[in-house]
Amino acid sequence: MSTRLQILVPEGLDARIRKAAQRTRLSKGAWVRQAIERALTECTPATDPLARLASLGGPTADIDQMLAEIEAGRG
Repeated sequence: MSTRLQILVPEGLDARIRKAAQRTRLSKGAWVRQAIERALTECTPATDPLARLASLGGPTADIDQMLAEIEAGRG
């Protein structure tokens, strides 16, 4: 099942999309779907810096608690 996604783009961007779609002999919709798929593929946890940081499993807590523990460890 497909879902409609409607977005507004500036005229200049629309012209660029139309030209890119024509060059690849795709409809604008097909070209945009492929562009979205490419962008989502490139944005994997391995390339997303925040996801990569979260995957390291570092300590997390309230910032004041973490700072207090750091200071206590220096003593």
